[in-house]
Amino acid sequence: MPREALPLVVDDLSTFAKSLRTQLLAHPATPGHQTLLNMVARAAGHRNLQALMARPHPRPAAAPVPEEPVSELVRRTLHQFDTDGRLARLPARRALQALALWGLWMRFDAKRPYREREINKILNAWHTFGDHCTLRRDLVTQGFLARTADSAVYTRLPARPDADGMALMRALRQLGR
Repeated sequence: MPREALPLVVDDLSTFAKSLRTQLLAHPATPGHQTLLNMVARAAGHRNLQALMARPHPRPAAAPVPEEPVSELVRRTLHQFDTDGRLARLPARRALQALALWGLWMRFDAKRPYREREINKILNAWHTFGDHCTLRRDLVTQGFLARTADSAVYTRLPARPDADGMALMRALRQLGR
């Protein structure tokens, strides 16, 4: 499961700590992971963790849409990237996911092989939601990267992006990276 930053604002730290202490003392044994998360959410004034997560919280600024005319698909895909050109969230729609992969594909050098650790390092540098495994797997299954049978060596496959892929990569390059 991807780890997403969840801002927790506490108006009064002392009240928060006292509430959490009271809940911990009332619990018969050491609480489990989920129970502890719910206790923290309740101490912060929410019904439970799910209520805390459901409340609106600010999203990172999206990448600016280029001045040149682009398709609606490119425009919507660019909203998945932050202002630094990093993929901020994995799109739910498969068409947006496939297009977003071009933004990651362009970060790999076509002339060199990569170890899995290097692939992970590059992917972690170019996304913010903490799931490089899914991205690596999608890049392989969609034909952007190839890997050896033992998954030890990866190479960028030659691919020819369509007009939307080219427009997305141009827009991401304009962000200064």
